Amino acid sequence: MQLTCTISQRLHLGLLFTLSYGALIAESDTKIQQMSTPDNHVEDIPLDEMVITAPLQRPLFQQAQAASILSGQNLTLAIEPSLGQTLARMPGVSSSYFGPASSRPIIRGLDGDRVRILQNGLNTIDASATSVDHAVSFDTSNLKSVEVVRGPATLLYGSNAIGGVVNSIDGRIVDEKIDGTIRGALGGRYSSVDNGYLSSVMVEGGYKGLAFHVESFTRAAEDFRIPGNARTTNEQTINPLPPGETETRKIMPNSNLRSEGVTSGLSYIWDKGFFGFAWTEFHTNYGSPAEQNVVIDMHQQRLDVRGAFYKPLPRIKEINYKIATSRYQHTEYDGGMPGTLFKNNGYDARVEVKHEKIAGMEGVVGYQSDRSEFSTSGDEAFLPSTITQADAVFLYEDISRGPLSFQFGGRYDHISVESLNSAAFGPALARRFDNLSSSVGIVFTPNDEYAVAFTINRAERAPTYQELFANGTHAATGAFEIGDPNLQQEKSLGFDLNVRKRIGWVTGSVGGYYNRYSNFIGQFPTGVVHVVGGESYNELIYQATNAEFIGSEMEATFHLLHPITSEPSEHQNNLHLQLRADVVRARDTKTGLSLPRIPPFHLSSTLSMERGAFGARLEGIYAAPQSQLAMNEARTNSYFLVNLTLTYRIVQGPTTLDLYVKGMNLTNEDAREHTSVLKDRIPLPGRGLVAGLKLTF
Repeated sequence: MQLTCTISQRLHLGLLFTLSYGALIAESDTKIQQMSTPDNHVEDIPLDEMVITAPLQRPLFQQAQAASILSGQNLTLAIEPSLGQTLARMPGVSSSYFGPASSRPIIRGLDGDRVRILQNGLNTIDASATSVDHAVSFDTSNLKSVEVVRGPATLLYGSNAIGGVVNSIDGRIVDEKIDGTIRGALGGRYSSVDNGYLSSVMVEGGYKGLAFHVESFTRAAEDFRIPGNARTTNEQTINPLPPGETETRKIMPNSNLRSEGVTSGLSYIWDKGFFGFAWTEFHTNYGSPAEQNVVIDMHQQRLDVRGAFYKPLPRIKEINYKIATSRYQHTEYDGGMPGTLFKNNGYDARVEVKHEKIAGMEGVVGYQSDRSEFSTSGDEAFLPSTITQADAVFLYEDISRGPLSFQFGGRYDHISVESLNSAAFGPALARRFDNLSSSVGIVFTPNDEYAVAFTINRAERAPTYQELFANGTHAATGAFEIGDPNLQQEKSLGFDLNVRKRIGWVTGSVGGYYNRYSNFIGQFPTGVVHVVGGESYNELIYQATNAEFIGSEMEATFHLLHPITSEPSEHQNNLHLQLRADVVRARDTKTGLSLPRIPPFHLSSTLSMERGAFGARLEGIYAAPQSQLAMNEARTNSYFLVNLTLTYRIVQGPTTLDLYVKGMNLTNEDAREHTSVLKDRIPLPGRGLVAGLKLTF
């Protein structure tokens, strides 16, 4: 892919340079101010951050379920082209890693449809859960924060959230008065490993209750560099080099990408509520590293509408409503010729009514409805056209009694999945499912320093149209996939225990969980090989079994110069040592074998220092070898990555300029993600340098 500069890109870069230069000139006449806002600190009091995904927006410290937030400078430094790689350093989170463009988050070993990806609380309405080679339909560049709920979140977000929720917050609909104010952000970065660049801009303002929000971005990258051979030398590889082909070295072919998008939003805010809408155009074009000649070209048009009424009735604290509609399609080009066309049109809508305390209970009741009209056509149409309709009601309540907080609720979903009549897939089929999910949690806070949380979750997930109706070749996974239209609901029972500490010399959390599934739907090899168009495809069938997941997560920060207190820190100098670790074991309880693509043990250590406006982070990331394997699965070796980040902040009144340089994979380690279907063919990028800036005003 050639990196050419369009008119919109020149405008981006010119505006970015002008405002950045202006801020630096203004700063040169004044003394550089010390860092005093919460974003400057690595993670001063992360457990006090508010969780928007939670129904009552409690701080992390008070949540019954395990959750994490990535925001501020931490988010700026973590941003990668894909959402999966951006979040991969969070405890309990891995990446599906199908190259730099299309990597989704994996939570506690669960991925695909079991992890609900949200934009501002609503479904992305794309095809990313259908296959690992399909990218999520938004970019990470203008996000304000990302919230991750680990474990079943079906109570609020439906049966698809049986593994967890990732909620990306971008603020495209302004919900607070900003009269007479213009504010915004400009960002830019360059990465050497792929000769890639990112340019982003966001501006919003308001007058007499009206508010607008405009944002845009452009991202591009060439094929990224790798430490050595693309294919592993592991003797257990299941994808050996075909006869006559030359081994790929130093460069990962067809890993380039190009994306651009624009969003415009308008809101009206008054004392008792707000109403707003936003229109988004998103486009990305990226190569598929698994197939040298395949390029995916994706387009999405999305309309978001959101509003709220504050205290509209006695005992009613708030009524929130939101809806998103989307027209999505992507075409897979093979050798420059259009091959398979994927479409997904639909909507997601929800209404929440939050009430004040009634009989000691504070909570929310709600209704959600979403619809997906999915279709494929062309050479690799392995799915019929389908319509999925889901409607649900849910209830969540919180009762506080001294140091104890009881959080409980339930949800009912009615889901219909229908395949349409076609010559290729036969007559129409329809399935109906009624899912019930419930959760009970207890949070014990004996003092301001500690909290202990315990939850019991019972959840049900309906099989997807892919699990029910797939029948054909799927080149991205190198398989001939066969669904089972008679599959029943997947059911889980889970227990989660978490201990948290928010102030003192050491802060963080440690916890463990156990989830048991009946009718766990997985893909299993049959040993049959299909030859289609001269290519061989291993047959994989969707079938149900029983499974169990058991794991543990830890996140601890040692504050080496001074302890964290309940008041915001005003120290100029900080020194922290942060440790993160997670492990999960998952097995088929019928056969005793491990489930495929389960992440190995991870441990990371980060030493971070802040001195005035200057900051530095030295990070080491260790992944253990994964020898707990499913049938016909390749083993992966351990790896250790070393990263170094330097930051500098300039503050002048309301304007802040953050400069940063990151050295990534400094030892040029050959690292492979066990969670990837291409782990023996695509390593992580080699040694590289990232330089960037972000200007907020």
